[in-house]
Amino acid sequence: MSVDAATVRRVAKLARIAVSEDDVPAIETELNAILGFVEQLGEVDVADVEPMTSVTPMAMKKRKDGVTDGDKADDIVANAPASEDHFFMVPKVVE
Repeated sequence: MSVDAATVRRVAKLARIAVSEDDVPAIETELNAILGFVEQLGEVDVADVEPMTSVTPMAMKKRKDGVTDGDKADDIVANAPASEDHFFMVPKVVE
């Protein structure tokens, strides 16, 4: 893929960046170099490479999946102005 001067001006306009006509050729060269590098990355064979979560190998921290708290419905609704059958009661706001 190649970028021309018109594309540089269009990208600058979309990004709302003021680019003078003298800067267009330099930006065109830089964008073409960046896109060339990205094309090179696409040629790398990564079929046997596992995805990484970090640069150092580590196991994910896991916790036991179990109920650690509960049976406190009375404590939870104790400070509510109105409750019934372990539910908060609120005034009706929609008719």
